[in-house]
Amino acid sequence: MRRLITTLAILFVVVVAGMTTLVLLVNPNDFRNYMVQQVEQRSGYQLRIEDDLRWHVWPQLSILAGRMSVTAPGAQQPVVTAENMRLDVHLLPLLSHQLSVKQVMLKNAVVRLTPDSDARRPDNAPVGPSDSAPAEPVRGWTFDINGLEVTDSLLIWQPPQGEEINFRDLNLTLSQDNRQQAMLSLVTRVSRDQRELQLALNGTMNVAEYPHRLSGAVEELSWQLSGAGLPAAGVQGKGSLQAEWLNDSQRFALRNVALTLGESQLNGTVSGSLSDAPAFTIDMQAPRLDLDTLMGLNSQAATSNAAQAAARVRPPVIAEPAHSEASPLNGLTAALKLQVDALRWRGMDLQQVALEANNQHGEVTLSRFSGHAGAGEFSLPGTLDMRGTPAQAVLHPTLRNIALAPLLAAFSLPPTLDGQLSLTGQLSGSGLSIEDFHHRWRGEADVELNAARITGMNFQQLVQRAVARNSDRVSSEEEAGDSNQTRLDKLQAQASLQDGLLRLQGLQGGTSRFQLSGGGQLDLARRQCDITFGIQVTHGWKGDSALIAALQQSAIPLRLYGDWDNLQYNLQVDQLLRQRLESEAKTRIDQWKARHPDNATSR
Repeated sequence: MRRLITTLAILFVVVVAGMTTLVLLVNPNDFRNYMVQQVEQRSGYQLRIEDDLRWHVWPQLSILAGRMSVTAPGAQQPVVTAENMRLDVHLLPLLSHQLSVKQVMLKNAVVRLTPDSDARRPDNAPVGPSDSAPAEPVRGWTFDINGLEVTDSLLIWQPPQGEEINFRDLNLTLSQDNRQQAMLSLVTRVSRDQRELQLALNGTMNVAEYPHRLSGAVEELSWQLSGAGLPAAGVQGKGSLQAEWLNDSQRFALRNVALTLGESQLNGTVSGSLSDAPAFTIDMQAPRLDLDTLMGLNSQAATSNAAQAAARVRPPVIAEPAHSEASPLNGLTAALKLQVDALRWRGMDLQQVALEANNQHGEVTLSRFSGHAGAGEFSLPGTLDMRGTPAQAVLHPTLRNIALAPLLAAFSLPPTLDGQLSLTGQLSGSGLSIEDFHHRWRGEADVELNAARITGMNFQQLVQRAVARNSDRVSSEEEAGDSNQTRLDKLQAQASLQDGLLRLQGLQGGTSRFQLSGGGQLDLARRQCDITFGIQVTHGWKGDSALIAALQQSAIPLRLYGDWDNLQYNLQVDQLLRQRLESEAKTRIDQWKARHPDNATSR
């Protein structure tokens, strides 16, 4: 045992002495030009190391460097800059004065994936003949490097004609085995518009055919989104997918995408091209999609004033994008197909929602947007023009037996009217928010409401009580009840919308006990209404038969006006009764004159 310990101690001393001697004899700066040449030969990029290189022995034999940068040919800015770089090297190749790097570690780095950091061909660069020999094929992406580690760094990504997105606190670990499989681990965060996205993923890549082809799988993806307009706990999610990138054709494919966003789920595929004219094809299915949670809405927010909701979630001007007028849809084409089994939007529960849309550089065609809401169904095809600000929309809605009260609440309108809504019409407007709908939309529609219910007033009760107060000749045979609602078998009208002013014409409705007609307007922006009904109560009277017959044939004016939260009404019963009494008195005088012509002549 003592001999074994002695042998190990001697071996340890020899190794330490050898490494010390090697470090003293080999100057790491001798490899500076070699590293620069290798990077340029194998990638065309230029490596620049500003400070001297120095050895670091424990716990890993490494070369330490100060500030460094890597720049693509013709680029205006470097792709990578770092304050510190460490190269973990193999020991044995150093004996023959050769450098073999196992791992590269960058700290406090800035990685730029922007148009300014892309490689550019010089304007005066010569063009080779068409029959020139093909370039030497690239051998692989890792060469003698088995791993890459980036810590406490910043990634700046900017798509063509897009805005910069900063990925802060970037920690990336990339390792490979046998130059075939690479393992990837990434943690970062993104802050934008008073919201923060924390992102973490683990995955694998097959890099054997790089740079022509890359494939891999994201085995574990998790994120948390928090900030303005979202629930206090934020929105959490996880996911997985398989990916493939074809560099020669600049095409990609994401398969078996499985994403979870809070209680929402998305599954499907995404494919496309990232060439000069980006194109995407998206085919997704969702067992459940809760837009209220994802957008930070709740049942109270859905029924509150739209302006207040907009003010609550709208970021300050300084946080808004510098070029908000440029929609990201303007620079690409895309085809979207989405199937949602259960969708929640502004308090409404929709089922079997199908969306098929096509985007051509900002011109979006909604060829299909349909679904069910309870026992009803809807269809909302149309077009969207996203090329300017605000967006322009033209829609052709068709609704069949949709519950009206939840729909009114979704559009921040008072749900005082309910029933099964059927509607056919055309709408157009500027902007896509609820506030825009209240101010800058217009259109026409034929509206029919079955099993209608007006909450807050009982029209039959109002008329009968008003008549009874003004005349003791009639009363209600049967009270309309103490219900604070007006129920109608059917209510229909022609509606027209013009910049927030909703006009109702040809209003008709009724039950077996009374009929109503009329018209008026609703001011969506000011939340006011002015509607005049003609109420004709045909049943429920007792008393003077002549007066009852007159009341049954008379439409008593009922005007509703004022703010939605404090509606006023005006019921002109006394005027109607006065006219009825005057007419009755005149009729009786004429009858008396007819029976006594002599007395009438003498007078």
